[in-house]
Amino acid sequence: MDIKTQYSSINITTQTTTLVATGNGVLHTISLNKPIAGGTIAIYNGIDNTGTLIGTVTTPTGPKPLTLKYDVSFGVGLAIVTGSQNQDITITYSQG
Repeated sequence: MDIKTQYSSINITTQTTTLVATGNGVLHTISLNKPIAGGTIAIYNGIDNTGTLIGTVTTPTGPKPLTLKYDVSFGVGLAIVTGSQNQDITITYSQG
């Protein structure tokens, strides 16, 4: 029997801190649908930006849409901090 992981998604389009999930899970991908040059995306294992930093993405000059695959676990929660307005990103993740 082939068991496939089911991912949930959330779309973020503003400069904000977003609590994506609480508890444990896996961050699968971050898709930069409408990247903004110099835009930042900070990824935290936690419920806000006081958690453990997993990584920070800075969009280069002349950005093009792309998807970054992470497949990293989080244990407390998954929080995403977007540091630029008008960028459009999609987070895919699983819990449990």
